[in-house]
Amino acid sequence: MMETKSIMIVGVGGQGSLLASKLLGKVLMNEGYDVKVSEVHGMSQRGGSVVTYVRFGDKVYSPIIEQGEAEYIISFEKLEAARWTPFLKKGGTIIVNSQQIDPMPVITEAATYPANILEELKEKGVKIDDIDALSLANQAGSTKAVNIVLMGRLAKYFHVDYDKWIKAIEQCVNEKFVEMNKKAFELGYNY
Repeated sequence: MMETKSIMIVGVGGQGSLLASKLLGKVLMNEGYDVKVSEVHGMSQRGGSVVTYVRFGDKVYSPIIEQGEAEYIISFEKLEAARWTPFLKKGGTIIVNSQQIDPMPVITEAATYPANILEELKEKGVKIDDIDALSLANQAGSTKAVNIVLMGRLAKYFHVDYDKWIKAIEQCVNEKFVEMNKKAFELGYNY
């Protein structure tokens, strides 16, 4: 029997974390796992912090991930990676878009964006897989494809055929954007 595995997708509102979790859930369900995906939490419309939990295994009883349980954290932005690190399991990996998106306190100059976030996490022994997902998304044809670039990167850690991910993209993405998203996925996968 396979133990339940947990993945967190963290980012800022409007970055497409919902599509990313839908795609991941679809791939895992197509593989025959029981999958639970939680709702998005946070002020998603206002550029606030957004979190989605994806749990899968033979039988999943709850979508909630506690501190120290996530095998993977997919972070759309560096500060979000640091914020959610306590949820990472020992030996887990954070896949992070190396982009900086200033939160409201930084924009209003009530705070400054911390320097060297990823370097500090690495020094603490956190496994960081950082990728310039924004540049790759641009290369694919849209800055909005950062989410799919990150899913492509995550796919490298899974024993699921590349073609099955592509099939899930075809199932989850609006027809007009399928080719662009396939390209974004490929760029993340081959990074």
